[in-house]
Amino acid sequence: MASKSVRTVTQKGAGNAVERNRQKLISAAKNSSDTKVLKSGAVVTYTGKCTGRSPGAKYIALDNLTADYIDWKNNQKCSESEFLSWLDRVDEYESTLKEIQCQTLYAGRDERHQIELSVRTSKAWQALFANNMFVRSRKAYDSALDKWTIHCHPDMHDVPKVLISFVWKKIIITGTHYAGEIKKSVFTVLNYILTAEDILPMHCSVNTDRNGKNSAIFFGLSGTGKTTLSADSDRILVGDDEHGWSGRGLFNFEGGCYAKVINLGKDTEPEIWDAVQAPGAVLENVVVTDEGIPMFDAKDHTENTRGSYPIFHIPNASETGLCDHPDNIIFLTCDAFGVLPPVAKLSTEEAVQHFLMGYTAKVAGTEAGVTEPVATFSHCFGAPFMPRPPEAYADLLREKIEKHSPTCWLVSTGWSGGEYGVGERMPIAVSRAVVNLIMSGELSGCEFYTHEHTGLSIPKSTSDENLNKYLAPEHSWNTLNAYSEAAKKLMKMWANRLDEMEIESESKQ
Repeated sequence: MASKSVRTVTQKGAGNAVERNRQKLISAAKNSSDTKVLKSGAVVTYTGKCTGRSPGAKYIALDNLTADYIDWKNNQKCSESEFLSWLDRVDEYESTLKEIQCQTLYAGRDERHQIELSVRTSKAWQALFANNMFVRSRKAYDSALDKWTIHCHPDMHDVPKVLISFVWKKIIITGTHYAGEIKKSVFTVLNYILTAEDILPMHCSVNTDRNGKNSAIFFGLSGTGKTTLSADSDRILVGDDEHGWSGRGLFNFEGGCYAKVINLGKDTEPEIWDAVQAPGAVLENVVVTDEGIPMFDAKDHTENTRGSYPIFHIPNASETGLCDHPDNIIFLTCDAFGVLPPVAKLSTEEAVQHFLMGYTAKVAGTEAGVTEPVATFSHCFGAPFMPRPPEAYADLLREKIEKHSPTCWLVSTGWSGGEYGVGERMPIAVSRAVVNLIMSGELSGCEFYTHEHTGLSIPKSTSDENLNKYLAPEHSWNTLNAYSEAAKKLMKMWANRLDEMEIESESKQ
């Protein structure tokens, strides 16, 4: 048996000690054989065959805590004995390693609703990723913490495997180098635990104004603009991906961001451009020149190129990760059919409906065999990470909307003037104009009407003349008949999905 050293980074302190430990991780990651270093100092790695999550790889252990509460139609199960067998294999594997990176981190910026994470990995760059993504220290607070251990060993097995046990409070990740599995497995754990505390866990970004008021939630699946639209230099970023809504307000689950960086531009997304290239950032599957310059428009490895960085890389990030209850809730969708208007106001019931649908669309070419836009529905905008039945989260959302009265919006960042391949992607400037008008309160004061083709409530006009050109989507198409047919097709998909969800809900009762 080989001798083994365990590099332990315990981050219960604050200030200089945490920063020194972080610098050690950065140095270790840069010196690893499986990484490159950008000219700017960021770390670049390639994740091999797994360039994204492996949806079929995740299993939750069936035990006395989970048997009656997990949505087993949406989650795969393994027996407790199977989990323990894998845990034995992990222990045996770790005993053969010469070095293990081990850190104590935290998930949840609100220390009243926080769990402790012991992250153990054989990859220095993945240890740095975890350090980027989770909370690096905590103040002394009189509360007992749930303590979880993550064993992440990509080379231990050839087949991707993610196993979660709520009894043993352990997560096992093997067979995949894609670091997103680490963050999403922790998200899954919080999504199960926090609902029992009357907290709504959300796959969303959150920001506030510079006074910490006028907060906004941005729901959306990957590629809809959650990270881009919440990283606004005129507002404070609370977090870009995972949050909880408690009786006290909103709180970030993480201490960092994980941005999709394909086609990232300095002019269009300057905050993210700088953040992903700062020392300590980790870039996955980004092509780099011999001179150490990233080529963000290259898709040689995957279109799902990613960058992780601590939230303090964003200059206007919240120091606390906490804010008040939301004034606005924005449901983002990338409508590749080119049917939806850039913005619509939603009633409470419509908001809950869109939350349950979680609609966006895949574009042609993203998957083998996909030759035209394909509607994608992911309940709660994060079905793979929601262990409980969708109604459990939807009921919490309805209760919180009714209690705190935010204004709810549907914002499409997808195509205009035709579907993908015919029309053009909604300009970022237009989507930002929509969000700015929402935040200022001006949009709520506009006159709205019911859109004939979608049934949505959309504004007749705004003070932004460029945005006004996009408000009625049918006006951008070559013919009204072509738009009408596309709208009927999409609305039928929505109706069918709502019918399916109603049937699924009734079958569980």
